[in-house]
Amino acid sequence: MTDTIVRGERSKTSADLPHSKAQPLPADDLGDLEGDLKVLTREEVALLDLGSSCATPWQVVGAQAVVGLACCLIALLVGSVAFAWSAAYGSAAVVIPGALMARGMSRRAGSPMGLAVGFMFWEVLKIGSAIAMLVIAARVVPNLSWPVLLVSMVVCMKVNWFALLWRGRKRTMRL
Repeated sequence: MTDTIVRGERSKTSADLPHSKAQPLPADDLGDLEGDLKVLTREEVALLDLGSSCATPWQVVGAQAVVGLACCLIALLVGSVAFAWSAAYGSAAVVIPGALMARGMSRRAGSPMGLAVGFMFWEVLKIGSAIAMLVIAARVVPNLSWPVLLVSMVVCMKVNWFALLWRGRKRTMRL
């Protein structure tokens, strides 16, 4: 409902009722908002886009592969060749399904519903391929060490959380 002015006074509306949570904004406050807004040009928007960075899915998968390689080297130095193979397979059980999902999600969907369905499909494929790799792990890796495999998997999966830190602080620009 709208407010109407009757002889200098505002008439009652549904916002004035005790059960209503809506509060009308005084007309005097609207004038203050206009001074704070600034319309940006295309060049200014492009500069703002360059200032904000975030990790792409491929960068995250690459970082997982690097961390997996580090796990393999640590396992080789601390343990044995069997530990290194276990760490390599554990890292691959994270990196390969992640690469599948990154590849599938890099395609553009035509609609939001298509994007959601595509995400669910690639996520199920990612989980299924990781489970399949774990099921065949004992047959593929000789002298498999499950603790080393699982530790390397967890370490590689934690790289996803560091992608949030890669976003960095957005640079503020004075225009």
